[in-house]
Amino acid sequence: MSSGSIRRAQLVAPFGVGALSVLVDGTSVITAGLDHWYESSGSTPVDINEYEAHDWRLEARLKVNSFRLPADYRRSKPSETDRNVKLSVPVLRFPRWCYCMYCKRLELSTLTMQHPTKCTDAKHADWKHKPRMAQVPFVAVCTNGHLDDFPFNEWVHRTDNPSCFGPLRLKSIGGAGLDGQRVVCVSCESHRSLGGITQTRRINGEEHSILSDSLSPKTENPFLCSGARPWLGQLTGNCDRPLRGALRAAGNVYFPKVESSIYLPRNVGKVTAEMHALMDLPSVSVIMSTLHSVFGSELGVDVLRNSLLNKVPPELFHAASDEELMDGYLERFGDSGKTTEGEEESGNESLSETNIWRYPEYLQIRETPKDVFLTISDPGIHSDLDDLLDRVRSVEVLRETRALRGFTRVHDDPLTLSEGKKQLRRQPLAPQQDWLPAYVVKGEGIYFELNEQRLSAWESTPGARARAQKISDRYKIAAAQRGLEERELTPRFILMHTLGHLLINELVYTCGYSSASLRERLYVSESPNSRMAGILIYTAAGDSEGTLGGLVRMAQTDNLRSTFYSAISKAKWCSSDPVCMETGAKGQGPDSCNLAACHSCSLVPETSCEEFNRFLDRGLVIGTLDDPALGYFHP
Repeated sequence: MSSGSIRRAQLVAPFGVGALSVLVDGTSVITAGLDHWYESSGSTPVDINEYEAHDWRLEARLKVNSFRLPADYRRSKPSETDRNVKLSVPVLRFPRWCYCMYCKRLELSTLTMQHPTKCTDAKHADWKHKPRMAQVPFVAVCTNGHLDDFPFNEWVHRTDNPSCFGPLRLKSIGGAGLDGQRVVCVSCESHRSLGGITQTRRINGEEHSILSDSLSPKTENPFLCSGARPWLGQLTGNCDRPLRGALRAAGNVYFPKVESSIYLPRNVGKVTAEMHALMDLPSVSVIMSTLHSVFGSELGVDVLRNSLLNKVPPELFHAASDEELMDGYLERFGDSGKTTEGEEESGNESLSETNIWRYPEYLQIRETPKDVFLTISDPGIHSDLDDLLDRVRSVEVLRETRALRGFTRVHDDPLTLSEGKKQLRRQPLAPQQDWLPAYVVKGEGIYFELNEQRLSAWESTPGARARAQKISDRYKIAAAQRGLEERELTPRFILMHTLGHLLINELVYTCGYSSASLRERLYVSESPNSRMAGILIYTAAGDSEGTLGGLVRMAQTDNLRSTFYSAISKAKWCSSDPVCMETGAKGQGPDSCNLAACHSCSLVPETSCEEFNRFLDRGLVIGTLDDPALGYFHP
């Protein structure tokens, strides 16, 4: 079965490897591991090089040789080559449990079943067409990232080792939520409500689930996760974590770990668009990759040119000078292990902090590079914004790569590189062949920095720090309850994040993009070695919307002044005020980690936000009703 109803970009996130989705025919499926991607359904050849993408910084960060774009499905046509036709990303049917809408019978199907399950219960013996069974909305998960079918038989019989295996039925008994769903065993007449299957508790500092504890109350033989990884075809494994029930569409069933990078040219402006196109040709890419594995950065231009002559028609590159050939080779296959100041060494399993990783991007974007993949100009700053902004940049061309490196379940916990790669495929790959699924977005954007002197003075005020501390304290409570990593939320970060949202909402009305097509990238840090206070708002859609030029136009001095003043003016009064401002002081939004911020004023589509619409507060931008001078943009 293939994921025909999912767009290519969605196969990186949110429907990457191990994620559940629903196809157009209503079938719930799980995206299969990388082992069987790029396998043709027919006898046509597969050329992997067509799907390869490169970003030297991100490759070094994730320790891979390349990235691959998800396959696009193509039908074979007589006038076209048969290369890479009928490719699809495989998916498996999950959950396997299904039930009859009429008689409520539960039945376990298989992962690879491609046809709907028909109910064979005796109640339908005289039916001409047997009713189609629907998949249950319940699954079981653990904090180690495993996913399994819900143990209906064990649950209804209240034991981890039931002796009865009679037919089961899933009945609705009225009432709200899971309490209104009951599993019934036809043979022994045992029955049990599904209430409590998602609940957990902490005992002596350890996390326990109601599901595991109720099926094996004796601690010496607990009912734990089976270690199943159905996306890899593995229904059993090893795991020592408690099992908990979950709705298959619940937000905690899948947290993709996506790393993104703005492409930074090694040699700005030296590699032409024609040379990039030449290197993207499969034959040239293979030759250069082979030469790099042998010679590395010591390759001579004569060897490079002669190798190309043996495999590639000379008219493709004869016009390129020796310098252009070597610049192209070094741009693609330079010292990828080299790290920029402040970045992690290649041997570390854990990734460096986001602000350290983004600091080289910050330094490059502040300048005005002219390159095929990164073109930035300085439109200047309107005199009315001089005391508020330090720098504005018009990002006319940018290239972002987003790569999936793994996922977690239950909690959005940190994930090491090796753990993530083990989740994505059965068999590990050699370092020189290792790759991860990714998607490349080409677009445009606006970058601006706040006035550092004014910002430093403002963020040190007691009012700003006290208001930011409210959000920080609430996040600490949520982090402790959900096992998340603690973090410090400063007035600088909350201000910049909220301002980015206000500007996105304003730009939607002025530049012609939809709200889901714009995205924020925060460059915020108070570290002495990587101090930043910038925001990049750029096009996030991977299609022609990235070339409309709307954001570039809005970076012009008069346009940006109008946009800024309009965004700040609208932020002074939300259509939900005074409720948003006054009630928000007690916390609202995800994990109560927002103050004065709601859907009517500051929230954007979650795909556009780096923090899932958390850590927002208009009070730090424009002040509160009682204290207007609290905000950075106070009169």
